[in-house]
Amino acid sequence: MVVVIKQKGESKETLFRKFTRAFIDEDIVTTVRNKLFYKKPSLVRKEREKDRIQRKLKNIKNKVTIK
Repeated sequence: MVVVIKQKGESKETLFRKFTRAFIDEDIVTTVRNKLFYKKPSLVRKEREKDRIQRKLKNIKNKVTIK
């Protein structure tokens, strides 16, 4: 749950920006999108594996370019 407390002299725009930042940092939007539709366990497993491979390739590319 995102809670933003208003400080003395703080404008509504600043408060809204703080709320938006906290909302994004909590990753609420992606969580809701993921729970919106049911995914079969096999699809979830395949997506996780695909993400794992992409991260691994990205790490390998970063190591090669750094040296």
